[in-house]
Amino acid sequence: MSESTCYHCGNDCNKTVIQFDQKIFCCNGCKTVYDIFSSNDLSCYYDLQSSPGAIPEEIKGKYEYLDTPDITKKLIEFDDGNTQIITLYIPHIHCSSCIWILENLHKLQPAITASQVNFPKKNIRITFNSNLISLKELVILLNSIGYEPYISLDDYTAGKKQINRSLIYKLGISGFAFGNVMFLSFPEYFEVSEYWLEQYKPLFRWLMFAFSLPVVFYASLDYFISAFKGLRSKILNIDVPIALGILVLFVRSTAEIIFDWGTGFFDSLTGLVFFLLLGKFFQQKTYSFLSFERDYKSYFPIAVTRISTAKQKNKRKEENIQVYDIKKGDRLLIRNNELIPVDAILIDGNAQIDYSFVTGESESVTKQSGDTLFAGGKQLYGAIEIEVLKSVEQSYLTQLWSNDVFNQDKSASFTNLTDNVSKYFTITILCIAILATTFWLFTDSSKAAQVFTAVLIIACPCALALARPFALGNILRIFGKTKFYLKNADVIEQFAMADTMIFDKTGTITTTITNDVSYEGMKLTPEEESLLKNTLRASNHPLSRTLYNILDEHDILTLDEYQEYVGKGIEGKLQETSIKIGSASFAGNDKDYETIDTSVYISTNQEYKGRYVFHNQYRKGVQKIFKQLSKDHKLAILSGDNEGEKKHLKQILPQNTSLLFNQKPDDKLNYISSLQKNNQKVVMIGDGLNDAGALAQSNVGIAISENVNVFSPACDAILDATKFNMIPKYLQVSKQAIAIIKSSFVVSFLYNCIGLYFAVTGQLSPVIAAILMPLSSITIAAYVTILTNWAGKKIT
Repeated sequence: MSESTCYHCGNDCNKTVIQFDQKIFCCNGCKTVYDIFSSNDLSCYYDLQSSPGAIPEEIKGKYEYLDTPDITKKLIEFDDGNTQIITLYIPHIHCSSCIWILENLHKLQPAITASQVNFPKKNIRITFNSNLISLKELVILLNSIGYEPYISLDDYTAGKKQINRSLIYKLGISGFAFGNVMFLSFPEYFEVSEYWLEQYKPLFRWLMFAFSLPVVFYASLDYFISAFKGLRSKILNIDVPIALGILVLFVRSTAEIIFDWGTGFFDSLTGLVFFLLLGKFFQQKTYSFLSFERDYKSYFPIAVTRISTAKQKNKRKEENIQVYDIKKGDRLLIRNNELIPVDAILIDGNAQIDYSFVTGESESVTKQSGDTLFAGGKQLYGAIEIEVLKSVEQSYLTQLWSNDVFNQDKSASFTNLTDNVSKYFTITILCIAILATTFWLFTDSSKAAQVFTAVLIIACPCALALARPFALGNILRIFGKTKFYLKNADVIEQFAMADTMIFDKTGTITTTITNDVSYEGMKLTPEEESLLKNTLRASNHPLSRTLYNILDEHDILTLDEYQEYVGKGIEGKLQETSIKIGSASFAGNDKDYETIDTSVYISTNQEYKGRYVFHNQYRKGVQKIFKQLSKDHKLAILSGDNEGEKKHLKQILPQNTSLLFNQKPDDKLNYISSLQKNNQKVVMIGDGLNDAGALAQSNVGIAISENVNVFSPACDAILDATKFNMIPKYLQVSKQAIAIIKSSFVVSFLYNCIGLYFAVTGQLSPVIAAILMPLSSITIAAYVTILTNWAGKKIT
């Protein structure tokens, strides 16, 4: 660690160095955290990882709403009057040190009895004595050690999430039954006679029947329900032949043991259900901790501070109210870095609003008293007062979610590959069964019923049904390892079928982390550059900070004069030299520059010098990605920004790429809808909440995120921004996965041909069924898993 690096958080201290206990810190917050750890014998926190901490945030008044019983009641998971339990999301959890300190909170606060961290979800479950410490005090304690929890409106409205464990129970029951039935069937397989034949054969057969009952009437119930719904909707899905096969297996096997015709097919029945459920479990066992259904509630605060309208002598009353209790005409206090929950008018204060949370576009904007502020904007640098124009439900951002597209279920309107094949498979099998039965009615009527049921048993599409969940489940796992998280297996298939790719611009094909800045104009002298750097140093405007960071280092000087003009720029003076930095009119620009670009203008001693032009920094490989995709897809850019980058984009993107600018959220949604009416399969790739409508409308909506655990609008997939250049490879692997599934259908067909030979000729015995059905299932599962692993090597 260098001498200017903070011992707690690892940040550069610059010139602000605080020395304490022979160590240096960048601020009093980091020093305080270190002091807390040291005084509570927790200094070994720093032994686990170098500089693992975070700078504590200023939260004065931020969590006052946690004193409101109605709000805390919704957040607390358990409360018996003394002990309370709560689960909090803490974005800063990132290493073993974080886990260690958070699971040792009881050493900092004896009122905390237990704390357990869920690292993948970045959650902590805390049990504490509510008589000794309140929820607000607990949250403030976490903030004081650099682990501020993130509490949103979604936490308040969602209620307790129920975990569905029914699939695990069904899998366990069917597996238990399958193992026992196979064990009880061995004497029949090897035709053991004598003592077994006379005394234990009936007992074993009825035991197999008993084991099959929970498998048929509980574990396989979903297949019967799905088949019934499909038939009611006049759709032959894959569950129709499966349900028919299970039913025939059970009825025939039961009849055989009742009339002592044979041992039945209980082994094949329980094995079939077990392998089918295993495939379903494998497919669902993926990244459930990611949220693909987020809307504005996931990001809005639970409560805000309302300023009482009652007039008192130079006093105003402040109270915390729930967001849903905000009414038109209320006056609210929005603190530094707080989100504006409603559309409102700015009454007092200097508003610097960052709308990138909503739009995903460009820089923050300056607002003056009387200007309208929209819900979803974040106030930067200080507190403001606003007067409410609309309630939460009526505000611009929340109205975006009233669109019918958010109430549609994409999976309901999508027919997957297996269901498409199953229509023809079911009809073919029924035709074969009827023809074979008719033949035996005229040849040997005693075998007709046996042949009919045998065809339905052996042709039960277990291998056909397993191919897709095992193949796509494995692809889900492989994609997840490379930071491409998909909502379900249907997304892979729809992704592979896409013929149109649409991209948002800012934050999607461009990065929000870096900017490409160029200078146009007269060269500045070293003295002017030094004055420029030191003047920018005092400003918190995003463009000022960006420009300050890219300029060469200069000695830190104390300005003689400094003034910031809201909405115009900043002015500084040192000795005889003055400088103006800001808009063209503020800097006295009389040149004929295009104003469409984002620019900062410079003048010194009333003489215009030039401007810094901010260009978007495009993500690595954008040109190559679009070139690869253009071979098989129609491409388009939909951006809420102006046309400042249009000329540049035309140079780097393929000629057939459509470029649309100044697009509002509804415009993006309607554009995609118009393409779908022409039977185009659309993939939308965006990042901001303004893209949520377009992502929901598209066949596949992919959200680009700099941090997959913190931000993503409603979507079908979340792609880590660092993997943006791998989109063509993900698309290629998805197409290969579909090809693998189709080839597995051919293998399954060969198995069915072999089995149908025994069934049609009346030679199907329990031994043959017990061999062919599990063997085909295991073979198909192994076949698709091996091939998808091979295909996935291209991206791992």
